[in-house]
Amino acid sequence: MSRHILETLGFAVAEAENGQDGLDRCEEAMPDVVLLDWNMPVMTGIEFITQLRKRPGGDKPKVVFCTTENDVAHIREAIDAGADEYVMKPFDHETLQIKLQLVGFA
Repeated sequence: MSRHILETLGFAVAEAENGQDGLDRCEEAMPDVVLLDWNMPVMTGIEFITQLRKRPGGDKPKVVFCTTENDVAHIREAIDAGADEYVMKPFDHETLQIKLQLVGFA
């Protein structure tokens, strides 16, 4: 669903199977925006963003956490780790578009 929404907004989309695959892809070509899930195989979203932000150019992508973890503690942890925005699942086209606008895209 996220891929479809992003493509209708004009984004070129690449997907990763897990957090490590995502980091490897970022190493190859740093994206403008990362939609990140909290619960992923291999590493959590927090582990991913912590590692991403330490890499050369890793401060550039806007990171939007997309997750079911919606309590204040999780939101704070994501923002403190370097997330730019946070969207709760399930979300629709309009909600994701608004979040992307808030970080300077869409």
